[in-house]
Amino acid sequence: MRAVVQNDKGRASGRAPAGVRVGLTVLVLAAIASGCAQGGGSDQVAPAGGQQPLDAPPARALASYATKLRAAHAARAAAAHRWDLRKVPLAAPPAPEKKPRIKTRKGFQVDGHLERNLPPVFTTVPTRDKVVFLTIDDGAEKDRVFLRMMSDLDIPYTAFLSGYLVKDDTRYFRKMQSRGVVLNNHTLHHPNLRGLSYRAQKREICGMQRYMEKRFGKRPALFRPPFGSYDRATLRAAKACGITHVPLWNEEVFADRWEYREADRRLHPGDIVLTHFRGRDQWQGTMADMIHRFLNKVTAQGYAVGRLEDYL
Repeated sequence: MRAVVQNDKGRASGRAPAGVRVGLTVLVLAAIASGCAQGGGSDQVAPAGGQQPLDAPPARALASYATKLRAAHAARAAAAHRWDLRKVPLAAPPAPEKKPRIKTRKGFQVDGHLERNLPPVFTTVPTRDKVVFLTIDDGAEKDRVFLRMMSDLDIPYTAFLSGYLVKDDTRYFRKMQSRGVVLNNHTLHHPNLRGLSYRAQKREICGMQRYMEKRFGKRPALFRPPFGSYDRATLRAAKACGITHVPLWNEEVFADRWEYREADRRLHPGDIVLTHFRGRDQWQGTMADMIHRFLNKVTAQGYAVGRLEDYL
C-alpha cells in the first residue's frame, strides 16, 4: 500500500509508568477525589454505609500510593516543561493481564503461514486501550540528548538493531537497555531479505540473534525485516532462529513529518509507530525533534505511549 504523507509542525509530550492494576488505580482516584486517602495516623478509615471499616495498614498503603501517583504526575509535568512539550504526556494504562491474541494482518500472510505456525506479521496490536507503541530501527545515530529526553520523560520504546550499525558503540545501546528498553533483531547487515535464499536469510537473522546474546545478554523474541520486506523463507528462518513475532508498523514519524499506511491518516488504538536512529545528516532535524513531533500528535489526540512487549 502506498503511504500517504501529511506534514504537521509542533512539539510534543511523554507518558507515565504502567504496571499497576486497574482496580487499585480506581480506588486511589476515588480516594483522592473524596478526600478519604489521608496519610494521618488514625487507626480506622470511616466506611461507606454498610461496609466494614478498613484497618490502618491498607488505608496507609492507599494513601501512600495516592501520594506516589501525584508525585509521578508532578515529575512528568516538570519534565514536559523542561523539554518544551505542549502538554503533559498521558499515563499509559496498566499492562493487560490477558495478552491479546496477535494474528497476521490480512494481506500480509505468506503461503503456509497458519499451517507452519509461522510468526505473525502485524501493524497494530488488538486493544481497546487508547495507546500506541513507538519502535525505532537500525542504530545509525547515537544521540545522547535523545537518551536523556526519553529517560527524563519516561517514554517506553522498542529498538530493532542491525549489527553493523551498533558495533561501533554498543555501550550506547547497553545504557538504553539498562533503562528498560528491549533490544530486538533487525538483521546483521540490513539487506532486503525478500528473494534471498533461506540459508542466506537464516544467516542474517540467526547471526544477529547470536550477536545480541553475546553483546546484550539475550536473544530477542521480536524481529523486523529491513524495509518491511519479507517472504516465506524470511518467516521460516525467523521461526528457526527463535523469533515469535514480526511487528511492522502503521505510521512512521520523522523530524519534520508523519507518514501513514492507512488512507484515513489517523492514529488508531494499538498502532505501531516506526521511526529510525537518525540525525541532521539524514533528517531535517534531530531525534529530539522527532520525539517532539511524535508526542505532540499522540498527546493531542488523547493517546498514551505503551510498552509493546507488555501486550505480546
